[in-house]
Amino acid sequence: MTSARITSRNLLLINIALSAVFIIIQTAILMWLDISLRTSLIDSGVCYVLLSVICYNLGNILRYYRPGKSRFIYVFIWDLAISGVWLLAINWILSSIITEPGYLSLLPKSLPIRLFVAFLITGWFAMISWVIYSNEEQQLNEKRKQEAEKLTREAELFKLRKQLHPHFLFNSLNSISALTIARPEEARLMVQNLSDFLRGTLKNEEELQVTLEEELRLLQLYLDIEKVRFGHRLDTVVAKDETCLTAKIPQLLLQPIVENAIKFGLYDTTEKVLIKITAKKDDHLLTISVQNPFDPATSSSQKGTGFGLTSIYRRLYLLYGRNDLLETKAEGTLFITTVKIPQLG
Repeated sequence: MTSARITSRNLLLINIALSAVFIIIQTAILMWLDISLRTSLIDSGVCYVLLSVICYNLGNILRYYRPGKSRFIYVFIWDLAISGVWLLAINWILSSIITEPGYLSLLPKSLPIRLFVAFLITGWFAMISWVIYSNEEQQLNEKRKQEAEKLTREAELFKLRKQLHPHFLFNSLNSISALTIARPEEARLMVQNLSDFLRGTLKNEEELQVTLEEELRLLQLYLDIEKVRFGHRLDTVVAKDETCLTAKIPQLLLQPIVENAIKFGLYDTTEKVLIKITAKKDDHLLTISVQNPFDPATSSSQKGTGFGLTSIYRRLYLLYGRNDLLETKAEGTLFITTVKIPQLG
């Protein structure tokens, strides 16, 4: 029987069961030595009921106080002292209540054996109690540690998600302000799209993950807002495999990536820019790539990915415990950001 199967809940039952076994064994031994059944039962009952009570209380002591490993000798001393007290007690009790001559002559001779047996039983019970309660304490500490790490991780994820709204909202409000006088109709459309976008994000506020279909719907609202800002200069293409629309993805994961692509794609050009987004699913991995053109002569600007990609990297690590899920690379005049989302099941 291992400590993994024994718990403090059934330690008392084990104590009672073992006491019953020892009572039967000792009764049989005494009867084999020509002691009457009545006397044998009284002797065995007194001995092991009292020893059972001692073991139970010893277990309770070890539940709340366990000396360090360097002081384990204290348990040995306790065991020896308890066994000695138990021996004195049963010798006094048994010699007082039993008058059978043959038994009274046998009792003093059996005391060394009784002391040794009591020492073994209490020592075994102390060891089992020590292992059980130490294991339970370790599991409890591990559970508290995991809960603390989970709360910390959720708090950081919440903070990262909350930072996205102001970062994007300020840019949009500045654009709306600029359009209000010159192009009021576009400003009104931008306000409507912004309202729909924020409503969609608030609707899924409590969800860490949404379907790719829902994420792309919110992304399209964001792109509509950006197209009002940049007009004909911004063009976007979304190429997706229909089978991956039900895949799960952290909410608002794509918006900072696309924002980063728009920022550096339109950084120092007045020409039309195409932002291409592709999504595919292989086995248990959803792969999404966002590519934007850039000028290799000013490629140093690509090194400053800012809050957007930094927050994505951190979110993916917190959610999946991996740091290989976000990649960026330059191919000719294209800058490509690739994010991989593990799919459970």
